[in-house]
Amino acid sequence: MKMKIMDVNLNYQRYGNIEGKTIVLLHGWGQNIDMMKPIGDRFTKDFDIVIFDLPGFGHSSEPKEFFSCYDYVELIHKALEELKVEKPIIIGHSFGGKLGLLYASKYETEKLVCLASPFCKEIQKVTMKAKLLKTLKKVPLLNKLEDFAKRHMGSTDYRNASGVMRNILVGHVNLDIKEDIKKIKCPTLLIWGTNDEAVSIERAYELEKLIKDAGLVVYEGCTHYAYLERLGQTISVLKSFLG
Repeated sequence: MKMKIMDVNLNYQRYGNIEGKTIVLLHGWGQNIDMMKPIGDRFTKDFDIVIFDLPGFGHSSEPKEFFSCYDYVELIHKALEELKVEKPIIIGHSFGGKLGLLYASKYETEKLVCLASPFCKEIQKVTMKAKLLKTLKKVPLLNKLEDFAKRHMGSTDYRNASGVMRNILVGHVNLDIKEDIKKIKCPTLLIWGTNDEAVSIERAYELEKLIKDAGLVVYEGCTHYAYLERLGQTISVLKSFLG
């Protein structure tokens, strides 16, 4: 199904028990609805399930201009108003979890689940790639090559993104939302893998402290996709949390 929100053709799926509370599932960067269906499909008996292809991914169109994370949240809120959803339960992975954090900091939210969700810039080791990009910026005759170097040496996410989505990705990666997070009042569950190289386990402990009512479940030896690596455990934990 599709709806037009903020000049974006937003693709979504809605299924399950329309009489139940609504679970809204938000996928990570470069992903789509399919990445969150393994969770949604297991809660159809008791819950109304809404999964979005976030703008720029899956079958949703790209924003025509730069979208900040706050713009994404505003779009999600407007879409939920269109669907007559109030006080949703939000479950988000990675980028989707960051949007969930922002949503819960601004709008009434029943419960929030964050699966390996970034909330500030990750400190990365300086690599040869980073050194080269830094050098290109300093040398006037070479700085024209900076975009080329980013396209061919940057992260997979960056290389795979179009122009506007690259700008959105950079904005997302550099956005620190710690002050927003402190406003979250709803019960929050965090699920993280100890071997997450995208958003380190240290961030999980930090996030738990920033939220007033938060609990952390740690999956030993799991990666950034811990929620799928131990899907059975994830479903059990979610059932206990959601009631």
